[in-house]
Amino acid sequence: MDSLPAIPPARLAAHACIRSIEAGLPSTGAASHSPLLQILQTVHRIEHDPAVAGNLWVINDRADSASEVVSPWGIWFRQQAPSRERPLIYLTQSPSSARVSMLAEQIGHRGIVFNDLESAASRWPKGAHPWLPLWLSANAQCRPYDPASAAEAQAILLAALDELYVQGRHGFYYMTLHDQPPAADEPAHDDCSDAFLGMYPLQPTSAARPQVRLLGAGAMLREVRAAAVLLDTHWGIASQLWSCPSYTRLARDSDDAARWNRLHPEAAPRKSYLQYCLMSASTPLIAVTGYAQHIADQLAPHVTAPFTALGADSLAPGNCLDRRWITFSALQALAGQGLFDTQALPAAQARLGLGE
Repeated sequence: MDSLPAIPPARLAAHACIRSIEAGLPSTGAASHSPLLQILQTVHRIEHDPAVAGNLWVINDRADSASEVVSPWGIWFRQQAPSRERPLIYLTQSPSSARVSMLAEQIGHRGIVFNDLESAASRWPKGAHPWLPLWLSANAQCRPYDPASAAEAQAILLAALDELYVQGRHGFYYMTLHDQPPAADEPAHDDCSDAFLGMYPLQPTSAARPQVRLLGAGAMLREVRAAAVLLDTHWGIASQLWSCPSYTRLARDSDDAARWNRLHPEAAPRKSYLQYCLMSASTPLIAVTGYAQHIADQLAPHVTAPFTALGADSLAPGNCLDRRWITFSALQALAGQGLFDTQALPAAQARLGLGE
């Protein structure tokens, strides 16, 4: 009788890592962690789990790290043999595209990279040189994410382990991690399983009142939530909230669907995940990122509703993108649809404390 084919070691190791992470999911207090703290604790747990038993490569070159492995070169030589591959997690604090490109080259563009550059002092938004997010979005081998919460970061890690090492897909995954714990009054959202796909809803809304759809990524999601409160409290406008950990993944998936439809005009058209989430509603969309506006603006060609992208470079120098500007942008979008009095915009601007 023929023997069954051997299961690749990387797949076995990934399954062990996934089981170890899932076993720790109910841990008390996880909801109060920042994405950075949650990932550091998760990586430490699976790295020292006897069930994983050295079948995980962890590199940590962060400034405050006591790790003995701070360079991937030793792993690089072993990773050239596919039979020796193991899941690889790289913890770094790299603000520039040159640095991230170098480490991606060293790991053979394969693995899961966590970058906690937001916790370091920097003159740049999110601690990243302006060209880093552009490089991440333009690099086809990179799948970048900007998780808003500990639960999102962990859900994306689980899905990345499965997609990379169980399903055997190519490329590497990148997550920027902020170190802001959730606010005391911030509602918990336990089901983040769709975060890996690029977006998922946080709360429904009633269509009985004028409404707007607010999309936010990373630490900016807190400002998006606050903007929804301002809109409801002061103007009676209901918002539909979406967390969007990866505008880039949404845009690429939409590009893939559009390309397939062009090449197969006789077949039933495919819908992208973005279309599935947003449908064909004409409700205005405000997409917010802590990076440059271009990152959120990747969705513009793929939506039919009035669309506004907001990023760190959307405002005049000296102005900081926050809940007030998000709120005012939503009011402007609604005014453009005839759902808010245009003549009331100056009063709204003054109420929000915004300059001309």
